[in-house]
Amino acid sequence: MNQTAIFWPMIAHVVLVYVIYALMSLRRRAAVKSGNAKASQFRENLSEPAESLFIRNNLANQFELPGLFHIVCLCLYVTSGAGLVPVVLAWLFVLSRYLHAFIHVTSNRIRFRQPAFAFGFLVLGLMWIWFALHLVGAV
Repeated sequence: MNQTAIFWPMIAHVVLVYVIYALMSLRRRAAVKSGNAKASQFRENLSEPAESLFIRNNLANQFELPGLFHIVCLCLYVTSGAGLVPVVLAWLFVLSRYLHAFIHVTSNRIRFRQPAFAFGFLVLGLMWIWFALHLVGAV
């Protein structure tokens, strides 16, 4: 497998981040237009209107656990460990982030959001284990 295949899930995650930024902008604009918020509220980000709160929270979420994802992808690439298994795991992680984001910015029901997060959390853990095994030559 081409080692650069590990970059496609990373790019897909970056696309998700841009989509969330765009959605937050739309929701904030709608909140200002409806009178539920003032543009000045966003200068210091002290209060977020209900219309965009879940989106802002999800955006912050995209820079937490996914930071470890991007690091492990780069580590796998640099050490020539980005084979089929890590690439499949990377895609599973990104799919879990899309599902988590969709739930977070729509219903935000913890009952559905938590399993999506947990799945991605476990998949990312497997990626780091795979990387460690790769480093010691076990895979």
